[in-house]
Amino acid sequence: MGQAWLESVPAPLLYTLHGQDEDGGWLRNRLYPRQAKDAIAGGACPRFHHATTALFWRRPFMLTRQSACCILMVFACFHSLARAEVTVLVDFSKDLDLATVESHNAKLSLNNNALRMEVGQANDIAGFILKPPGGRWNLTQFHEVAVDVKNVGKQPVTVSCKAVSPDTAGKQHASIASLELAPGERNAVRVTLTQALPPEFRLKLVGMRGLPMGIATDIDSANVTQLHIDIVKPAEGCRLEISSPLAWFLNEPNQPIDEDQVFPLIDRFGQFIHKDWLGKIHSEEDLASRKQEEAADLAAHPGPDNWNQYGGWKAGPQLKATGFFRTEKYNGKWWLVDPEGRLFWSQGIWGITATGAATPISDREHWFADLPPDEAPYSQFFKQVSRGAHGYYKDKEHKQFNFLGLNLLRKYGEDWEPQFQAIVHQRLRSWGINTVAGLPTSKTSSLRKMPYVVLFGLSKSLSLAGSTGYWRKFPDVFAPAFREEASKAMAGKPGKGDPWCIGYFVENELGWGDESALAIATLKSPADQPAKEAFVGDLRKKYETIERLNAAWGSRHASWDALQQCTTPPDQKLAQADLENFTSRISERFFEITRDVVKEQAPTQLDLGCRFSRSNPLALRAAAKFCDVISFNRYQYTLADLRLPKGVDRPVLIGEFHFGAIDRGGFHASLCPTADQNGRAQAYKTYVESALDNSNVVGVHWFQLTDQAATGRGDSENFQIGFLDICDTPYAELVQAAREVGAELYQRRSASGVEPPAD
Repeated sequence: MGQAWLESVPAPLLYTLHGQDEDGGWLRNRLYPRQAKDAIAGGACPRFHHATTALFWRRPFMLTRQSACCILMVFACFHSLARAEVTVLVDFSKDLDLATVESHNAKLSLNNNALRMEVGQANDIAGFILKPPGGRWNLTQFHEVAVDVKNVGKQPVTVSCKAVSPDTAGKQHASIASLELAPGERNAVRVTLTQALPPEFRLKLVGMRGLPMGIATDIDSANVTQLHIDIVKPAEGCRLEISSPLAWFLNEPNQPIDEDQVFPLIDRFGQFIHKDWLGKIHSEEDLASRKQEEAADLAAHPGPDNWNQYGGWKAGPQLKATGFFRTEKYNGKWWLVDPEGRLFWSQGIWGITATGAATPISDREHWFADLPPDEAPYSQFFKQVSRGAHGYYKDKEHKQFNFLGLNLLRKYGEDWEPQFQAIVHQRLRSWGINTVAGLPTSKTSSLRKMPYVVLFGLSKSLSLAGSTGYWRKFPDVFAPAFREEASKAMAGKPGKGDPWCIGYFVENELGWGDESALAIATLKSPADQPAKEAFVGDLRKKYETIERLNAAWGSRHASWDALQQCTTPPDQKLAQADLENFTSRISERFFEITRDVVKEQAPTQLDLGCRFSRSNPLALRAAAKFCDVISFNRYQYTLADLRLPKGVDRPVLIGEFHFGAIDRGGFHASLCPTADQNGRAQAYKTYVESALDNSNVVGVHWFQLTDQAATGRGDSENFQIGFLDICDTPYAELVQAAREVGAELYQRRSASGVEPPAD
């Protein structure tokens, strides 16, 4: 059953079609489960295998030759469908009492047997919770829960569905899925269900954020007590129509898992051993074939012909050439300007390295079917690591192995590393990419074939003890050595005075918190914390006496020294103005010092900011005051709602974004999951095009070049997010999307097509 057959099916006849083509690739799918139970039981099955098809009649139609062929297909697969089972969890037409539904930031109503959800004002999240009439759903035998959703509003929305089960200690576990819906679009959000593993077996699956598909999830599907349906970060006026949720299995219900059949988990190429998919490598001959196929593809697609050597718009306006990158607002939109004076918009990929896919092997050597010996030439792919950042290997010494490096050795021979670096530049240009976005090795940047950016961190600086953060605590910018430590960190980085170097990111995803968070963290810190000494000093100047401070804050400090010793924050409402003032002071001091460090050592490069993950208006205003560019790592499906604080107008660079899928051997679909590779490609286009349409955004950088290892990196992340898989094979769908965007990059950014001024 191939793609051509799918496209020949008449629209009136094709109700829903799911499955794999003859090459193993996923066909385009749509799921409309509201009527599925009334049609054929298999209709709600969105992910089943070869030669299993569900076709439904939506309205009367004229019988054509194509229609007759489709009817024959129904009979051909009827035996498979007869073994499918679908159950309605909550029937909105008769079982739903809106008074019993717990909603948050949303208004609910029933409309033609569908549940209508409306959002009155913008929020972080809005939605509702469905609960089983009997207290729990036993979904052990089912593969998925599917909820049909239509966006009947005027804004794009991200819809999330979460099935929840508690453990014996009351802790809630969940299986979550989400999708992006354009206005008027209808699709199904599908939550994977598998039976819970015995606790002793689950504990053996360590070091992975996402577990192997079809083996396990954290949810106990025998005891599902809640189903959450939400809009993530909805805008005012968002509206959805939601159909009754369904649970389904096809052919056979879930079976008990035999631990002896699970391991080994990974084959000798670093791939999931218990599944096959389009493009999977089975031999060294496959690697050689892929190399030849890609060489032909790259030769046929050399890259956009309207770019200059830097990737700037050579057919666009000629602006002032300074020999280095700079920023300029041109015709109402912010741009980067390349060294030749051409408009430049940065479409980049982060992590151009062959080491980003290493995975821990300590404590789980039996997971891997055929690890090579730790000796030449394979010893270069083993590494002893002192600690992981999060998860099972946090603060634990362990050994890692790099399957990607081994596959590059197999594919390119002993000189694999220079060959890999050379082909990377050819690939990026061919794909419509014009920036090496961070972590460039000296071997990458010294080739001087593509503009690049550099990041330096401040991990050796004194931390603000009372602060929090995912990667590290916030640095104490009042510590006497802060400037010196920042200068040392910058000194060791490449790119100074290099025309190909766009600029420097300073730190990554610090914990800025809200407008008062850093000031509260300061007050929670010990008495000898330099920032705390500065804060108390500011308060003494303002209030003069401790009694006046106590009156303003509603506090009872006996003296200024008592305040210095105290680690309990004040009443936030009463102290808010002082907390915000000091948070603003910390923020400005951070950006002023780091700006000075960048400009002292690299006056011709740009200060690209700190790569905010979360931020607050005070931090953003401080960044705008001192940085050339404000940068964000923004993992969402669109930048349509990206706005700077009122009165702030600065260029913005997206340091990280991505979309993942697990249809080709991955275990975790990333921070922004999609259904399959086609979904990833479409999400990429939607995101980049929304960035091109935003007048502040001057570029977006994808994270990362290669998939993370299926079994996780040192902090347990195992996202399938690469332009390349673990065997160095490009994802053709994502490559095509990047090429399409790259081909029209400057035309779309300039909108009406700016005519170059006369020289």
